[in-house]
Amino acid sequence: MWGGSIQGVTTTPRRCWGVGMTAATTDLLDRLESALRAGGDAPRKRMLVIVNPYASTVSDRLKHLVVYALRGTYDVEAVETQSRDHATELTREAARGGYDVVVAFGGDGTVNEAANGLAGSDTPLTCLPGGRANVYCRMLGIPTDVVDATEHLLRMADDWRPRSLDLGFAGERKFLFSAGLGLDASVVEQVDAHPRLKQRFGEWYYAVTAVRTFNRHYLVNPPRLEADLGEEKLTGVTMLIQNTSPYTFFGERPVHFGEGATLDSGDLSGVVLKRASPIDIPTLVWRALSKPGRAAQHRQIQPFTGLTRMRVRSLDERAVPLQVDGDYIGEITEAEFGVLPGALTVVA
Repeated sequence: MWGGSIQGVTTTPRRCWGVGMTAATTDLLDRLESALRAGGDAPRKRMLVIVNPYASTVSDRLKHLVVYALRGTYDVEAVETQSRDHATELTREAARGGYDVVVAFGGDGTVNEAANGLAGSDTPLTCLPGGRANVYCRMLGIPTDVVDATEHLLRMADDWRPRSLDLGFAGERKFLFSAGLGLDASVVEQVDAHPRLKQRFGEWYYAVTAVRTFNRHYLVNPPRLEADLGEEKLTGVTMLIQNTSPYTFFGERPVHFGEGATLDSGDLSGVVLKRASPIDIPTLVWRALSKPGRAAQHRQIQPFTGLTRMRVRSLDERAVPLQVDGDYIGEITEAEFGVLPGALTVVA
């Protein structure tokens, strides 16, 4: 059933990792041993940990150590993903298999795949940070440092409070916090095509790629979109749709576009960029990185909020790139977007 399982450790952790341990590893070992000493005979919750082996910020050694630490409190099964959308298949099986919780250990793409498999089930999702931005971890209040996040999950066993949160959807694909069409998704497509540069330079590689992509594809004759919001139609070159705020993070700084939607508000917010020009983009970026609401006041931005459903189509029949939760998923000429209130159970 579980292909790519991480093998359990049968000797003591300090024996296995005693050579070349980093300060973070030593710290986690100390916390693990404290947790093991404090453990009792209470029934353990069954936990499936889905690990993205290509997660950018965590070494193989630390991944195995985290799984060992969790086994001090939970009945853990750990498995590595082997291909795109594998996490979705695994979480669907986990929901049918009666697991008490699923942990997505990777970046936001891994968490998104896990959420797509658990949507509509009672099996809670939580996450451990393994990517660059770890947006959903931040939104759930989970630390972005993997050592702190592991300790957070260990404490969580004694304060178990699942809750229902909304999911957005873009056609058949669900998203946790955001989706983008146009320039935003074109940048994600280019960045995803170079994972080593993405891992090495992080948000700065996104910035350089954004400038290059804008100059090549959006400076002259960019693709045009129309968003049918029901009572009005908005046209532009890029559309950003949010299930919450902020839209994403640039390093430690939140990026603000649409305002109004929250993870449990039952609606969506976002913006349509009317046009992209060398004059407008720098001022828009500055506003997005400053206070909430500033970007929505930009002269080239058309904001919207309080929507539960909308339809977006290409006005010139050119296919437009689409990304969800920071992962490029393909091109579309038309798609329906909406919200599924309370569709995902989480615990954090």
